[in-house]
Amino acid sequence: MTTHYPEVWDLDVFFEGGSASPAFRAHLDALPNQIDTLAETLQQLQLTSENDAPTLRQVLEDIAHVSLQMRQAAGFISCLTAQNTQDKEALVLQGQLSSMRATFAPVHLTLQQRLTELDDALFESLLAQSPLAEFTFILTEMRDTAKLELSPKEEALISALQVDGYEAWGQYYNLLISDLKVEVEVDGQAQTLSIGQANNLSSHPDVNVRKAAFEALEQVFTEREEFFAKVLNHLGGFRLATYEKRGWDNVLDEPLRINRMQQKTLDAMWQAICNNKQPFIDFLQKKAKLFGTNKMDWYNFDAPITESVSTMPYSEGAQFILTQFEKFGPELANFARTAFEDGWIEAENRDNKRPGGFCTGLPMSQQSRIFMTYSGTMSNISTLAHELGHAFHSYALRPVHVLNRSYAMNVAETASTFAEMIVSDAAVQAATTKVEKLNLLEDKIQRSVAFFMNIHARFLFETRFYEERKAGIVSAKRLNELMYEAQHEAFGEALGEAHPHFWASKMHFYITGVPFYNFPYTFGYLFSLSIYAHAQQQGTSFEQKYMALLRDTAVMTVEELAMKHLGEDITTLDFWEKGIALCVADVEAFIQLIQQG
Repeated sequence: MTTHYPEVWDLDVFFEGGSASPAFRAHLDALPNQIDTLAETLQQLQLTSENDAPTLRQVLEDIAHVSLQMRQAAGFISCLTAQNTQDKEALVLQGQLSSMRATFAPVHLTLQQRLTELDDALFESLLAQSPLAEFTFILTEMRDTAKLELSPKEEALISALQVDGYEAWGQYYNLLISDLKVEVEVDGQAQTLSIGQANNLSSHPDVNVRKAAFEALEQVFTEREEFFAKVLNHLGGFRLATYEKRGWDNVLDEPLRINRMQQKTLDAMWQAICNNKQPFIDFLQKKAKLFGTNKMDWYNFDAPITESVSTMPYSEGAQFILTQFEKFGPELANFARTAFEDGWIEAENRDNKRPGGFCTGLPMSQQSRIFMTYSGTMSNISTLAHELGHAFHSYALRPVHVLNRSYAMNVAETASTFAEMIVSDAAVQAATTKVEKLNLLEDKIQRSVAFFMNIHARFLFETRFYEERKAGIVSAKRLNELMYEAQHEAFGEALGEAHPHFWASKMHFYITGVPFYNFPYTFGYLFSLSIYAHAQQQGTSFEQKYMALLRDTAVMTVEELAMKHLGEDITTLDFWEKGIALCVADVEAFIQLIQQG
């Protein structure tokens, strides 16, 4: 008998009462004084000799304390705004927290200034002292970053202006998207759906429903395209203006630095993918023929390839994940069981939820929360495993000092796609019928298509958008053209009807905290394939080595991480092509099954 797991998350364990919580109000109200005290301490900080190492350590501890409280608040508010897009009080709280972040930013800037004021000899001497040794990487990174930025006063001004500029536009996008509804006929009944619910219809077995949902989405984004174009242009304009003042010409400088990644690593990854796209084009064309066409229309990408598509109720899907995690290692399985049992996951399929899925941490409580809308498909189960991988990453880092837990998106996506792979690969291996195996292989290959083609299209679009934005506003018409061109380039001759308004529908283009919210996904996918190969060879004994790798993700570059834990040089084509070859093998197995008739 399957255990029943709650489908609605528990937020009261953090602050009872949701957006009206008195405890959360008190939490927020206490922050300004703490930030002011910390700012005053930083202003008075003088570092003149190696004997000041304990003083600097205490300052770092104070920063960590306030950071934890800020992140706790941010995690809670992100849950509130996602679970109910009509929660207006949560939006007010989000604005208040943004203002506090702007006042907290100068604290970091002042610390960076103090570090840049030190000569190299004194800086190295301080790092050599036991109170600071564990912070060598992050302090060096802070100092190096500060050298590339403007003065602390100017950077503080930029942070202050972000509240009602840059971040406000990002929040406005969330408001716009949550306000949209589409009318779609599903199984003979007209339904009014949110964008997230309409997106879920992309896997509906009836092509007429899939197409109707796609056309309804395109229509509503066409009607509102000027609004979305304005938001995207102002987000891009703010970012470019900041870059110009700092003297940064290459729009990839910041995302690469954030991801602790070299340009030659990124170039090698995309080149390897471009060199090996043909098998995935063949797969899409083969799938398109199953629908009676020669090319893959956008609304058919997620379509089931057989009539008998099994779905699992939420609790059965959870048990399926646990079964596969147990084969990898006990810590991952036990952690996921706790998440299911204790209500860490918001999975209910209901109206007024934000589209998409995410995992957010509430570090003061040493817990995470996972958000998604579950409808029972294998894709949903994969998404759930993916987000649990994110949460496990945070769990693995618990023994590490909080200041050494700030890992970048590319390695975050490594942990999530690794967990996803455990589930999807095991499902394929356990399939007992040809139809079941075909469906599971197809679902697995679709992720390769997403990371090698869809994400590539997003990267091409965003790169070109920023280059054109340097010359002025990019019209909605031109944004549609850029997206259309990027999709056809990324998918090659396999693509039929494109999704020109994808730039308006995808939240990732509007996230203010992380520029280029795309290529790290592909990095994480391929990097996790290499880790997965090691896991396959070593069995459950690999789990502790994997957790050791996760604990290092915030204290070294990705090139160093791969060399230390995998013995691999990721700046070479060879590394990436080995991972792609594993995905090609899935395509070959799929096509072989199809040809068997």
